[in-house]
Amino acid sequence: MGDVLSQAEIDNLLQAISSGEIDADDIKEDAGKNVKEYDFKRPAKFSKEHLRTLEIIFEHYGRLLSTNYPVYLRKNVQVSVVNSEALTFSEFTNSLSNPVILGVVNFLPLNGNIMIELSATLGFAMIDRLLGGQGDPLEKNREFSEIELSLVEKMVAVSVSLLREPWKNVVEDLNPVLERVETNPQFAQIIAPTEMIAIVTLNIKIGEVEGLMNVCLPYFTLESIMDKLNTKFWFSTMQDNSDESYMEHMEDLIKHVQIPIMAVLGESSITVTDFVNLQVGDIIRLDSRVAQDMDIYVGNIKKFKALPGSTKEQYAVRVTEVIREEE
Repeated sequence: MGDVLSQAEIDNLLQAISSGEIDADDIKEDAGKNVKEYDFKRPAKFSKEHLRTLEIIFEHYGRLLSTNYPVYLRKNVQVSVVNSEALTFSEFTNSLSNPVILGVVNFLPLNGNIMIELSATLGFAMIDRLLGGQGDPLEKNREFSEIELSLVEKMVAVSVSLLREPWKNVVEDLNPVLERVETNPQFAQIIAPTEMIAIVTLNIKIGEVEGLMNVCLPYFTLESIMDKLNTKFWFSTMQDNSDESYMEHMEDLIKHVQIPIMAVLGESSITVTDFVNLQVGDIIRLDSRVAQDMDIYVGNIKKFKALPGSTKEQYAVRVTEVIREEE
């Protein structure tokens, strides 16, 4: 009630205006300075607190991308959050190039869809790495072929699957599903053009190639959880065993990594002349016996001893001893 004038203050103000001590026009100008224009076409549905919380979520998401992408791309990947902002959906789509990679994601159990936009430069670099290349981008962008699009869709699906972990403090049973991948922005109209969205931009560096990933989050989709998108709620719901969960996730990834195993029957030394003249049926004498255990190498490390044999008409070995690291 501090802004309400008393009767004495009102009388003094009227007297000052009548005597000319205060100009009424100056009062109007001062009063006008406190008026803030409101654009009804761009309602402020996302506060700075909401955007900051989204940045925290996607900083976690970026760490997951940087540890999972190298499994497929076999190259160091660095991911960082650049910024977050609120704008209309039409402003976002009008800024997109053609072709572009747009993953439309059903953000179950929330209403509606979100969208992941990946720059064509990153898309072609990923394709080059998946096909055994150096990961160089194209000098000039072009349309994606069907085979290239299927490879890109695989990487977008990996990106979508990683959304569950960062969002679990806000939506515990989140189950995002990739519905489709579009390369033309006109075919990815998930909401009305005037609807407000939050955009979180991530910078992805694959080797020497850099590009942006934009995650489009419509207000319509996040409306039911907006109260949870604040830092106070976020930190209050963080689990104490977050480090343990991260370690378990890393251990699970490591368990699925393929490694070469080599069984060495024996060794022998021959001359180059003998090697060049080898024919079918020739016998090479090894330095081991038939009943002697073979060395089994995991990568370049001798890890097991085993006996040779067969199973289902294929060569096999039966492990007889495990060589410990200290041995």
